[in-house]
Amino acid sequence: METMLKLCFLSLLLLSPFAFSELCNPSDKKALLQIKKDFNNPNAAVFPSWNLAIDCCDWNGIKCDSNTNRVISLTIITDDSLSGQIPPAVGDLPYLQTLEFHKLPKLTGPIPPAITKLTNLKELYLSWNNLSGPVPDFFPQLTSLEFLDLSFNNLSGRIPSSLSQIPNLQSLRLDRNRLTGPIPDSFGYFRQKGIGLDLSHNQLSGPIPASLTRLEPERIFLSRNKLIGDAYMLFGANKSTQQIDISRNMFSFDLSKVEFPTSNLIMVDLNHNQIYGSIPQQIIQVDFLQIFNVSYNRLCGEIPQGGRLQRFDNTTYFHNKCLCGSPLPSCK
Repeated sequence: METMLKLCFLSLLLLSPFAFSELCNPSDKKALLQIKKDFNNPNAAVFPSWNLAIDCCDWNGIKCDSNTNRVISLTIITDDSLSGQIPPAVGDLPYLQTLEFHKLPKLTGPIPPAITKLTNLKELYLSWNNLSGPVPDFFPQLTSLEFLDLSFNNLSGRIPSSLSQIPNLQSLRLDRNRLTGPIPDSFGYFRQKGIGLDLSHNQLSGPIPASLTRLEPERIFLSRNKLIGDAYMLFGANKSTQQIDISRNMFSFDLSKVEFPTSNLIMVDLNHNQIYGSIPQQIIQVDFLQIFNVSYNRLCGEIPQGGRLQRFDNTTYFHNKCLCGSPLPSCK
């Protein structure tokens, strides 16, 4: 009988919410519970596991450091029911390295300054939401930040020149917002010359700053804006750029004077501009070109024969002034 009572007591002890040895830091747990409270939607898909009976390092969307047990990643994605603004309590997770709020269509309001408290943050993904207001100029305070993605929101106003002062930034996505004004001249001075830049699908205007000559971006996407003038600064035979998309703008320059990067270039999209001249013969030296489009421009002359250019069909070249040669009709 005594043995049975001991077993029953042990079973109750094991089932008690206070029986497990919790690894999660108490201040991190407090901040996470405040985030849940601020969203005011306990039925959101991410939150059922966020309860006191479970170690918060095991909560859905949470990752803790295996040595310190501090929360280093908070990810909440793809939830139509979660509504409200980004809770200021996210700034109370001092060891956070990754913060991701993605595909939350009812996530509204501005990007809060509390994020500047996250001095260990390396990755910030706030994409496919309904955030509004300006792109904040406080991001350089996040000196560890490497990836910044604010795409697919309703952000407006000008791009702050201070973004180029983020010392370790490797990728910047501001595409598919409502941003206006010019590309800042300071963007030629990112410390990481191989930074990936996506500013497409906005309402940016004016010319590309000449300072961008200094960069060798892994990718640069400027399509579907209102940009004008020359784009020579994006090109150069010795650059290591892989992808260039300046389609659907109002660029006007002589393509025959352009030297294409030869070592890594895999994509060039120039369609729907006012680019004139001819396609330079030098492009046949680009060995890895997979996507090429110069349609809907004002180009003339024979399409260079050789390299990879004849692998593309006529839609790559049509609706120009007088381009000719394979895959278009032969030149007269």
